[in-house]
Amino acid sequence: MTWRRWLITIVSFAASIGVSVWIIFESWPVEERSVGLPLFAHALCAAAVALDLTLRAMKIRLSGASLGIPVSFGVAMRTGLAGDFAAAITPARTGAEPARYLVLAKARISPAATFLLLFAELFLEMLALVVVAMGIALFFTDEPDTSLGWIVGLVGGYATFVIGVGMAAVLLAWRRSSGPPPWWARRIGFNALRWRGIQRSLRRLRSSATLIRNARLDYFLLGLVVSVLHVLARLAVLPIIVYSLGGEAPLSKLVLWPLALFYGSVVAPVPGGGGIVEVGFKATLGGVIPVALFGASLVWWRFYTFYLYILLGALAAGGTVLRALRSAEENGSIGENGTADVTPAEPHEALSVDHQVADRVP
Repeated sequence: MTWRRWLITIVSFAASIGVSVWIIFESWPVEERSVGLPLFAHALCAAAVALDLTLRAMKIRLSGASLGIPVSFGVAMRTGLAGDFAAAITPARTGAEPARYLVLAKARISPAATFLLLFAELFLEMLALVVVAMGIALFFTDEPDTSLGWIVGLVGGYATFVIGVGMAAVLLAWRRSSGPPPWWARRIGFNALRWRGIQRSLRRLRSSATLIRNARLDYFLLGLVVSVLHVLARLAVLPIIVYSLGGEAPLSKLVLWPLALFYGSVVAPVPGGGGIVEVGFKATLGGVIPVALFGASLVWWRFYTFYLYILLGALAAGGTVLRALRSAEENGSIGENGTADVTPAEPHEALSVDHQVADRVP
């Protein structure tokens, strides 16, 4: 990353911490300002994080197994942590996929197989969100709060939208993976060079969709179950914190609002959210969590769902992530404004899926 990007990242993280401090001192009575958490609560939160990381690694392994792509548990764990670290230090999480890609590439998984594996893993994540949203809606069916329905709809709608975009891309891949840019692409600024880069991605996506259609259903469904459990493990952190402190708050809100904040923060234009998540936490849960417990809940919830993942990611794959981001910037996949950009890939980077991968798919 360039010094400008590091400066933006540092300022954004400083803003996040500053907003947290401001919220704590503005929200708490002076005599109740304490961020202490019982030791058993720390143990439970750490266990939830360990379970989340383990389940995510299993999900990557099962995604690979369903497609005939062997991935070791260690590689799967580093892939997830690298994505967390890169997502945290780049705007709108744009660095996550380049970092995950490089970890898998270092494990000598072919570019085509890597693209296919990440596509399948993302698809499982979105399906899991739909399942979790539907399950929450059914579990809290007697919840009198009218906000429940639209929160569930927001999360489920987000996942459905991402899946829909993916399906639209697959359809586009079958129709527009070769030839000159269509009129609508030219109208929005895609020249022939950039359109060729898009077409390469579309060809890889088409090949990925073909192989996913032939994937082993048993491994794929098991991966979906594991993905649902990993989402639930992360959602367990805030209820653990609040209830361990003796607080009384409706479970539905302690689960739903963090879910909305997790996936809503994806669109944050600055690394780490720049305080957006903290403000959202205050706005949505300020009247739900008891005042005396709010500061500790914010501090430890953010630590166990964000900062700890950054530390673990830096330890497990920090050097790999930084190399991936430098490579992505050099190739133009992360533009100067921090948004994802598409540029042509090298000729050897998979105009079609690797034949060895295709041969391994049942």
